[in-house]
Amino acid sequence: MSDVVESGQTLGLGDPVRHPSVWYGADLARHDDWIHRLSDAEIAELADATAAVKVRGLPITDITRDDFVLPNFGPVLSGIREELVDGRGVAMIRGVPVATLSREDAAIAYWGIGSHIGEAVSQNHMGHVLGHVKDVGDSADDVNTRGYRSHDGLPFHNDIGAELIGLFCLHESKSGGLSSVASAAAIHNEMLKRDPDLVAALAEPLYRDRRGEVPDGKDPYYRMPVFNYHAGHLTVCYVRRFIESAQRFEELPRLTDRHVAAMDMMMEMAYSDDLRLDISFNPGDIQFVNNLTTLHTRTEYEDYPEPERKRHLLRLWLAAPDGWPLPDAFYERYGATAETGRPAGINAPGRVAPLEAE
Repeated sequence: MSDVVESGQTLGLGDPVRHPSVWYGADLARHDDWIHRLSDAEIAELADATAAVKVRGLPITDITRDDFVLPNFGPVLSGIREELVDGRGVAMIRGVPVATLSREDAAIAYWGIGSHIGEAVSQNHMGHVLGHVKDVGDSADDVNTRGYRSHDGLPFHNDIGAELIGLFCLHESKSGGLSSVASAAAIHNEMLKRDPDLVAALAEPLYRDRRGEVPDGKDPYYRMPVFNYHAGHLTVCYVRRFIESAQRFEELPRLTDRHVAAMDMMMEMAYSDDLRLDISFNPGDIQFVNNLTTLHTRTEYEDYPEPERKRHLLRLWLAAPDGWPLPDAFYERYGATAETGRPAGINAPGRVAPLEAE
């Protein structure tokens, strides 16, 4: 693990990142201090908290941290939150007894855990604050849809509207669907060693396709660098498919060979054995990542034929009220929440938490 950035240290183009968010998958795979396995007592606390909010009749979207009381597990989640926001940016919780829970109880328990990590924001134009990563027949290559609704492999990327991401596995696939993560700061540092000019190419604002989710008064595209240097931190925003599909707008400047070479190198680094961390993701597992510092991916997968056995993950996009200062580009893309002033996710009228993919 790298040394923590000293208070007031500047970070700019050409400077390597020195922070716990710089980690190497090969090193992390040898440790399990980023994994928390639920105890029987913690599972009982989750059950009690879930039952308590159900007795009160609270809709999922109204459940707050104060409503979802976890006397002993709560402090553990505070530590996980600190590690996500200002540490390595990767954490796993294992052992939620999902096989014995109804869909509603699983969703409430997951939402309750998430309420101790951050504040849920909308994940799509329908206002879903509880998302469903499930194949509904869409294609990741369709410029009017998003990859989480397909079975396609998704190259290393960040999600487009979150500070923190949670994924809760309800059902695994028949085959494929391997999850991997990589430190964006470690990728940045390794690229600096090989070709600083390609790092500079990704520090330039690049146009991104909004893929049909266009806020009122905005263009169907926006600009943001991949590597953002701000207030002593590096934040990363990268979805190559969206950068490339923005080229469908004739009025936008063309990507150069230099930009393509930079993205190629970034992916080469992310997939390397040294940097990549492969994660076994099983029913009852919850994976959290800092979306500003961590890239994630999954391989193509094949589902079971029975609908009830299809691969199914619940997803949360979370704002971090005390997170890092962020450059203006994040707010141009996402807007800000009225409650905390943090990036707000996809603009949508209202908030809903469906129990099934729509």
